[in-house]
Amino acid sequence: MAGRQGVNLKATELVEALAKKLQTTSQSELARVLGISVGTLNNWKNQDEDLSPAQVAAALAKSRSAAVSRAQLETIKPIVEFYPITKCLTKREASWQVFSGGADSNLYAQGLKKDLEASYGIYIFYDSRGRALYIGKAREQSLWKEMNLAFNRKRDVQRISLVQHPERNQEFKPSYEKLRQPKDLLLELFDLALYFSAYHVDDGMINDLEALMVRGFANDLLNVRMETFAHSRA
Repeated sequence: MAGRQGVNLKATELVEALAKKLQTTSQSELARVLGISVGTLNNWKNQDEDLSPAQVAAALAKSRSAAVSRAQLETIKPIVEFYPITKCLTKREASWQVFSGGADSNLYAQGLKKDLEASYGIYIFYDSRGRALYIGKAREQSLWKEMNLAFNRKRDVQRISLVQHPERNQEFKPSYEKLRQPKDLLLELFDLALYFSAYHVDDGMINDLEALMVRGFANDLLNVRMETFAHSRA
């Protein structure tokens, strides 16, 4: 018992250990992670006293509460919702992208593109009535790259019957003179989607959030793959 009574934990030692373990680089960052004010953290550091078990427990409880709050507030953050698609060709005219966002665009579009290039998460494409067409995720590549890849991708479920009309300068003939039979055409999302939404999602939640959304609207989406939840993949 005497040996155990000799083990003391000072406030300064706890603060230093927490900063190292949590990999924080400043007092303000450490205070934010712990869920306390910078003033309280300074008081801990300045007092040359041993901490009681109750004080250590209170610090851990505050840290846990702060972590839960951050998870709730930061796991899903909307970037843009129902943004109108103004498709344009890439510089090499190899594919379409959802909008330009280049130097000739307005500041809003430029800022949106920059945010999408720096974010990862979930995106949704909508039809002209604002109904969801396709839901995708961006984990390995940015939202901007993944969205534009999906925008140009062919899928068998995007095959619909349409009539192909002449695009060249040609005299019109009514269908009773020249019947144009409907044929199955394979379309891309750039033929179908008019709006998109994008959300920054914490990396650990991207797969499960996509699975929830795809499974929740399975019969309304063009998604072919029925995503599963993390505990089912384990």
